[in-house]
Amino acid sequence: MRGKTLHLKAPNDFVASWVRDRHAGEIIEAAQSVLDFAPELEVRVEKAETKTPAVAPGIQKKERQLNLPLSPVVGQENRFKFDFERFVVGPSNELAYVASKSVCDQDVSADQLFLCSSPGLGKTHLIHSIGSLLCNQGANRKVRLAYLSAEEFANQMIYALKNRRIEEFKKRFRDSVDMLLLEDIHFFQGKEKIQDEFLATLDSLKNQGKKIAMSSTFLPKELKDVDDHLMSRLSQGFLAVIDKPDFKTRLRILEHKSRAMQFSVPAEVHELLAEKIQFDVRQLESCLQNLILKARLLRQEVSLNLAWEVLKNYDVRGPQVDLDKIIEFVCAAYSVSKSQLSSKSRKKQHVLARNTALYLARVYTDMSLKEIGHNFNRRHSTVLKGISNLEREINRQTPLGRQVKQTIDHLEG
Repeated sequence: MRGKTLHLKAPNDFVASWVRDRHAGEIIEAAQSVLDFAPELEVRVEKAETKTPAVAPGIQKKERQLNLPLSPVVGQENRFKFDFERFVVGPSNELAYVASKSVCDQDVSADQLFLCSSPGLGKTHLIHSIGSLLCNQGANRKVRLAYLSAEEFANQMIYALKNRRIEEFKKRFRDSVDMLLLEDIHFFQGKEKIQDEFLATLDSLKNQGKKIAMSSTFLPKELKDVDDHLMSRLSQGFLAVIDKPDFKTRLRILEHKSRAMQFSVPAEVHELLAEKIQFDVRQLESCLQNLILKARLLRQEVSLNLAWEVLKNYDVRGPQVDLDKIIEFVCAAYSVSKSQLSSKSRKKQHVLARNTALYLARVYTDMSLKEIGHNFNRRHSTVLKGISNLEREINRQTPLGRQVKQTIDHLEG
């Protein structure tokens, strides 16, 4: 820790990128609960300690020959962060849960799963759970898994092309895995060559009787600039949407988390958190975790007063967040007018405000992309691109992403 920046060292570029993209938010939240302020996060690579990524038994030699900055193929000795036992099932996610377990069953013919939801509702949890279950089942049959994001798949393909190793790349993802777990499929939009390679990979895996599980913030039909054949391919197999959890499901999630942390939390505190954090399960669990951590550090019991203090750091949303309120909030936050949100202006401030409004409308309302676009005088493809770009900045914890996240956190805060 130097000044207000938390410095972390990573053994290689892959780990550094993984921490920045996937865990930056959790690390900052945990640090904030101890330091009483949210530090900046810097993840640097220790060049001298760079190691070859872990790979599954039987393909280690080939991976070292390839020497690509690839996500590791996961063998039985590795474990994912989440599993099915810790996934709380409710009306909003039951179909996705059942479909995810079914794709792991060798006796079920389903060989493809597509999970769709807004951020923070459990897509990654279920993808990890599939990997965890297959690893545990693989004691006798050595299940080989590849888990990565669509962006990582694209980057590795580009690296292979530049280094004239595309055949090795193809062999890796078509022949060296039993199941491909791929997140954020919408990243492939508008990338024709990468779509072609991904489609060929899907067809190859399917023809070999292997399985694929994918996730996205958008349904296949909502994607733009995607090849018709790939669109058709993505729509095959199980297609499951995870909706926003109802109050009872949120309560059960909190009760499950409290038991896992072996801490007694009053029912009225669970009810307060479930009422105030409605749209993001990750935030709901993180809020409870930080509440318990603060109580332990202060050697206090969890109380409503302490819960209110912790809630100040979270995206607290009331039940009445409609499009009019979103527009009013965005206009005030970015000092723009309602007409400027719907205008053709490409000024940076106007574009950022507009994309924030599109993102909030997608998260907070049940409006389709077409309906959102109609309200902002935008085409479906423009809405999708704006939401994807902003979501990417937020997930990557870039300076712009953090700025936007802080602005959004004030909505109903």
